[in-house]
Amino acid sequence: MHNLQINAQRLWDSIMETAQIGGTAKGGVCRLTLTDLDRQVRDWFVAQCEEAGCTVTVDDMGNIFARRPGKDNSLPPIAMGSHLDTQPTGGKFDGILGVLSGLEVLRTLKDTGYETNAPIEVIDWTNEEGSRFAPAMLASGVFAGVFTRDYADSRKDREGKSFGEELDRIGYRGTEKAGDHKLGAFFELHIEQGPILEDEEKVIGVVTGVQGMRWYEVTVTGFESHAGTTPMHLRRDALVGASRMVEAINKVALDHPPLAVSTVGLMEVRPNSRNILPGDVFFTIDLRHPDDEVVVAMEAEVKAELDRIAGELKLEIKVEQVWDSPAVKFDQACVEAVRTAAAENEYSHREIVSGAGHDAAYMARVVPTAMIFIPCEKGISHNEIEKAEYDHVAAGANVLLRAVLEYDNRGSEDRAA
Repeated sequence: MHNLQINAQRLWDSIMETAQIGGTAKGGVCRLTLTDLDRQVRDWFVAQCEEAGCTVTVDDMGNIFARRPGKDNSLPPIAMGSHLDTQPTGGKFDGILGVLSGLEVLRTLKDTGYETNAPIEVIDWTNEEGSRFAPAMLASGVFAGVFTRDYADSRKDREGKSFGEELDRIGYRGTEKAGDHKLGAFFELHIEQGPILEDEEKVIGVVTGVQGMRWYEVTVTGFESHAGTTPMHLRRDALVGASRMVEAINKVALDHPPLAVSTVGLMEVRPNSRNILPGDVFFTIDLRHPDDEVVVAMEAEVKAELDRIAGELKLEIKVEQVWDSPAVKFDQACVEAVRTAAAENEYSHREIVSGAGHDAAYMARVVPTAMIFIPCEKGISHNEIEKAEYDHVAAGANVLLRAVLEYDNRGSEDRAA
C-alpha cells in the first residue's frame, strides 16, 4: 500500500480536458447544473468510469455512483467524490478536483491490480453550488434526509425552470431513491478556497469540520415613480433602502471578528430603468461562522437592521431563509486516516475548518466523513482565475488514495478483532 502513487499527469490532463466543457474566454468554466454542458461532462465522466472497470448507477436526484468491487462486496463501499457543476464564473478545480481525483484513485487501483477489502466508489453530487437552484448541496441534502425530493424538484432558477424538469430533460433521473445507496465512509478532496495553506506553506489541510452557514432571500418594495418629477423627500426608493441594508449586513460580520463573514452576492433591481425610481429590489444574504450560536446572533442583528432601515424609508420588506447548514465536526477515524496519509507521504499539513460548504457537510450526518484540502493561489475560488499547482493536485490525490486504503485496512482489522 505504501508504494502506491496516482498518475499525476493523467489526473492533470483529465482536469484540463473537462475544463474545456463550458470553458470561458478568461480561462475559467461556466457549467451550471442540469444544463446541456452538465449533461456533457456527466456523459464524459460515466464513460471514463466504465473504462476503468466500474459499475455506474444513478439515483433519482441525478447523483452518479461508480463502484469498483472489493474482496467482500457485502460491505458498504468507501466513497470519494465532490461535484461537476460550477459557478457562472467558476474555475477549473472547484468540485471537479474531488471527482476526478476519485476517478484517478480507481484507475490506479485497476492499473496496479490492488484489491481493497470493501468496494470503492467515486460520486458526483448534483447541484452542489446552488448558483442555479438554491439552496446549495441540494442533492446530497436529499440523500442525507435534509430535504425531500419534492422540495428539490420544485426549486426554480431565475428563469422559472424547475430542478425536476431540468433533471428529467438532461436524462439523468435514476431509479434508485436518493439515500438508499449505502456507504461505509466518505472522503472529499477540494481546493481550500481560502489563503491559509498557501500563507503557511502547507501542502495538505486535514479538515476537521465545516462552519455553520445560512442563506436568505430578501425583497424590498418601495414605489416606482418618475425620476425627474418626484421630490427627494417623497420618494420610496427600494434601491436606496437595499444599499443601506447591504452596508448594515457587512457591519454585522465586522462586529463579530475575526471569523464571521456576511455577503450580499446577488441583486436584481426592478424595473431597472434609468429614469424610474426602483420599486422593487431582490437580493441574497449569506451568513457564516464556525459557531452556530454566533450565526443565530448575526441573523437576529441583520433582521433588526433591515426592519429599521425599511421603517425609516417607508419600505416593505420580506426576508425568507432558504438554507440552514449547521456547523459540522467530521468523524475522528476518517480525519485520522487523512492525517496518517499526509504524514506517510511526508507532506506538510495542518488541521483546518472549512469556511465553505461542501457535500461532505451533509454526508457527515449519515456516514463517517472527512475532507482533504490543497492550496489554491491567493485563496481565490468561484473565479475564472482560480488556480491550483500541479504538485499540490498530485499530493491531494495521493493523500486521498492513502486515506481510503488506510480506512479500508483499519476496518478490516476491526472486523477481524
